[in-house]
Amino acid sequence: MTPGGTGDAEEDKGGLRTALTGLTTRGRSFLAAGIAAAICAYVLGQSDLLRVGLLLAVLPLVCATVLYRTRYRVAGSRRLSPGRVPAGSEARVHLRMDNVSRLPTGLLMLQDRVPYVLGPRPRFVLDRVEAGGRREVSYRVRSDLRGRYPLGPLQLRLTDPFGMCELTRSFSTYDTLTVIPRVEPLPPVRLTGEAKGYGDGRQRSLALAGEDDIIPRGYRYGDDLRRVHWRLTARYGELMVRREEQPQRSRCTVLLDTRGISYEGAGPDSAFEWAVSGTASTLVHMLERGFSVRLLTDDGNSVPGEGADGFAGASQESADAAGLMMDTLAVIDHSDGAGLSRAYDVLRGGNEGLLIAFLGDLDEEQATVLAKMRQRSGGAVAFLLDSETWVREPTDVPGPLDRSEDRLRMLREAGWTAVTVPRGAELADLWRQADQQRAGAASTGSTAGGGRS
Repeated sequence: MTPGGTGDAEEDKGGLRTALTGLTTRGRSFLAAGIAAAICAYVLGQSDLLRVGLLLAVLPLVCATVLYRTRYRVAGSRRLSPGRVPAGSEARVHLRMDNVSRLPTGLLMLQDRVPYVLGPRPRFVLDRVEAGGRREVSYRVRSDLRGRYPLGPLQLRLTDPFGMCELTRSFSTYDTLTVIPRVEPLPPVRLTGEAKGYGDGRQRSLALAGEDDIIPRGYRYGDDLRRVHWRLTARYGELMVRREEQPQRSRCTVLLDTRGISYEGAGPDSAFEWAVSGTASTLVHMLERGFSVRLLTDDGNSVPGEGADGFAGASQESADAAGLMMDTLAVIDHSDGAGLSRAYDVLRGGNEGLLIAFLGDLDEEQATVLAKMRQRSGGAVAFLLDSETWVREPTDVPGPLDRSEDRLRMLREAGWTAVTVPRGAELADLWRQADQQRAGAASTGSTAGGGRS
């Protein structure tokens, strides 16, 4: 949950003038009647009428003064639950008002500012709040478009018990709701022969000190008791274990093509939004399988990129890495680039692990660059959007020959597992299709090898 800070009212420089501007029609009528009665009492020499006139005139002024002082003794806060929500899902906003003064408040009217895309502006009416009391209300927001949306500032309208005056208070704090792309669960298929997760046949690297690295470390809950080094335990006076092997996490790079020239159309059902959602689903899926994952775009930006190798670090950082990449995808937009050469430069060599790419329309030059990327990865899977079906509605009349078939052939000949993405396709089905294509290619290669031998 994302806590919202307590807001403070904006200071007014007008003083009593500001309070008088908040007089309602009733308050102005009382003030005018009191002044008129006082003038008549002076002309007619009626002292009783003068008292009545003073009472009518002073009452709205006292109400305005008390309300003006009270407005700075009401605290407001906002809390989001959750602060990061997928597109199409709802988030709840909790508002809390605290009366920190020694006097009760009158009728309170709350209004929170929200962007139009999140729904109508919420308004609430609160009854009298006792001294030291609080009131809590909530409302829901929902957006089909990813992005970062500000909530606030909160506006509070106060009225006195007699209805003589109304004053509006604006708080200075606001919160931000992050709407991330939709994440679709994916089946746990094995897309490449050598890229395995941390839990499935994990790869290991020997420690730097040799095969039997007896550099001790303290015992941790869950360690195998067979790794306890009793001689060092007796020396240090506590359980010590030897670090014989260090697990090496498999790597995965997810490439998202954001070039504006490679996509057509806009909106939540466009091809680009499908590619962003597919990228988000793949990132979450690979992190759950224990991979060290990074997000790479066509302009060469890598997220997360704080580590020396540019990948997310240990498993305890997976949640932070996923949040950082989801926040990046929430606001990602089309780039002005024309090629994929910058992304190619980021891939350093053959130790990049698995490469999964979500691509828009490709020309022959960019297909050639992608073919070279295959040489710098342990395995490569490409989801190429069929621009022909994403641009026009499907009909029975055959359209012109789509060049995506040529691009698919080029990628497959270079070693990619390439799958075309028609309009309305489910990523889970394409995921299985890529696994079947990989398995078919592996069996074909095995049969060919056996025939040659």
